[in-house]
Amino acid sequence: MKKLYSLIILLILFLSCGNLGTANGGRAIGEKKEKTSIGSKLNTIQQRMAYKLDTLFTRMYENGIFNGSVLVAKAGKIIFKKSLGISDKSNNNTLSDSSMFQLASVSKVITATAILMLHERQLVDINKPFHDYFSDFPYNGVTVKELLNHRSGLPNYIYALNSEIGRPSYQMSNMDMYNYLIAKNAKPYLKPDTRFNYCNTNYALLALLIEKVSGKSYSAFLRDELFTPLGMRNTATIRDIDLNGSNTTRPYDHRWKQVDFDASDYVLGDKSIYSTPYDLFLFSEALYQNKIIKYETQQLAYTAFSKEKKLSNYGYGWRMKNFNDPVKKEVYHNGWWHGYRSSFHRRLNDTLTVIILSNQLNTTAYQTHKVYEILDSASSDNFTDEDE
Repeated sequence: MKKLYSLIILLILFLSCGNLGTANGGRAIGEKKEKTSIGSKLNTIQQRMAYKLDTLFTRMYENGIFNGSVLVAKAGKIIFKKSLGISDKSNNNTLSDSSMFQLASVSKVITATAILMLHERQLVDINKPFHDYFSDFPYNGVTVKELLNHRSGLPNYIYALNSEIGRPSYQMSNMDMYNYLIAKNAKPYLKPDTRFNYCNTNYALLALLIEKVSGKSYSAFLRDELFTPLGMRNTATIRDIDLNGSNTTRPYDHRWKQVDFDASDYVLGDKSIYSTPYDLFLFSEALYQNKIIKYETQQLAYTAFSKEKKLSNYGYGWRMKNFNDPVKKEVYHNGWWHGYRSSFHRRLNDTLTVIILSNQLNTTAYQTHKVYEILDSASSDNFTDEDE
């Protein structure tokens, strides 16, 4: 009976695949025919997952509430990937697998990983004060780990340097940010290690630290130590890409008006890495396989450092949900910057990776819980691989 049920499900999936699009030749705008997400290499359960995910994101696109690229993988296998919508409205360039999105604060995950790489090489001691590396740093008692876990209490340069950021045609560097912050004598919000206080300054300073100890620019260090070795061919900082290139997405608001950049777009570490879902999948898998940093170092990164936070928490570059549950524990980071929205979620126990990147102002990029519901409900059905 189970085998008959399996055949019926497979027949439904086969017949449904041709009816997922809208106008434009039966396909949603931006969907390439060769990028069909339900693959023949998936087992029956995974095919059901892929079909439901395809239905979810196609409907959101058709309803005008999603424009972006998605990838979902489990245990190293890509279950679903799809690009839906517009990359550049001025020429109706559609999204593809190689379309690069500004990751916004998801960039913090990569910055933290780079710091931990240098920590393993004993070039950075995360327990030391930042002042030990930058002798003119005026905020006493702020350690590197308090930059990593957002417990430094430092002022956020995004707000403290509002007038400087507003200068037209100005591309602020990290050292500019550092010097302005010192010159303005911006007051800290809190004493170090008082409580969690999310702050972009922390990660902009970490980018400077990477440069100081490695002898390379932040962009070059990431390229040489992470992006190139991992095969992340469509990943780079804003300093190393062509913003007018065909693979670079443009950011839009909810009415499809292009969002302008400002000087802070060029400050690195806290944001301004561009990437694709597939490249982030490669990064995630390298972490699962302990190819970038050791397992023990990763566990430190996934540790909850702010005990006052009960429902969610923050480690070194990672937010956390269910952080006391070894089965459900999820490490993640979301990002928003101008018109870009990004979600990079990983459930450690079952080596799950969920990546949603969007270049239009909306909140659907953050609805990863719907992805989890689909995956978990499909897995819990009375259905096994033996039924294939």
